Amino acid sequence: MQRVQPRPSWSGPAGRFASVLVPLLPLLAFAMANSAPAAQTAAHATVRASFEMDYLVALPPGFDQSGHTSTTWPLLLFLHGMGERGADLEKVRRVGLPARIEAGQTYPFVVLSPLCPDDEWWNLAALEALIEHACTTYRIDRERIYLTGLSMGGFGVWALAARHPERYAAIAPICGGGDIKWAERLRDLPVWAFHGAEDQVVPLSRIQPLLNAIEAAGGAPRLTIYPDVGHDSWTATYANADLYRWLLSHRRSAP
Repeated sequence: MQRVQPRPSWSGPAGRFASVLVPLLPLLAFAMANSAPAAQTAAHATVRASFEMDYLVALPPGFDQSGHTSTTWPLLLFLHGMGERGADLEKVRRVGLPARIEAGQTYPFVVLSPLCPDDEWWNLAALEALIEHACTTYRIDRERIYLTGLSMGGFGVWALAARHPERYAAIAPICGGGDIKWAERLRDLPVWAFHGAEDQVVPLSRIQPLLNAIEAAGGAPRLTIYPDVGHDSWTATYANADLYRWLLSHRRSAP
């Protein structure tokens, strides 16, 4: 039995419309293709972001909080490690430089110790915004901004310095590491790094290649290795008065 497929009927108004439209479809497609806007155009925008961050601040002896003076002060930014992350500033008080300040030690810097939120890493843009906030709030000498930090904070110091090395006078990362691709950018920045020879959390091999690369690029980084010391190389470092004298001996290079 032969089956015959029904054919569409073009009778009636709809049929007459279709009989006119179908021949015109190629012409309509061509017209639409040639009238469509370009797929991509170049554009530029300047966008700004705001950040919220809790931090501890220690003001140096003689700091005038009235604001009736033109005196400016050096800034030392301290970045804590992974164990202090969260929403509790009390954790930050118990380790590294803030712990020494809590014990009564004073320093000739405005010491800023921000808190990194839980399950996050240091937000470099937020830290830069915090430094800018401190520069106006505490009358900071922009020629004397220093960075230090331990473990995760040591990694943060390297990364923050590599973004804009021209903004800082010197850095002191402790048991942290960085990327050797930063060497060229960091070659003119005074660096004094510290590490425990027996560190199993962040092995010495995480920092040695970067220091070697900076030296090969023409820099002169310093490295202090504590023999028989594990991850806690910050206790001895922050107890060393030479560190603070070394920091203050440097000023930011002119741009």
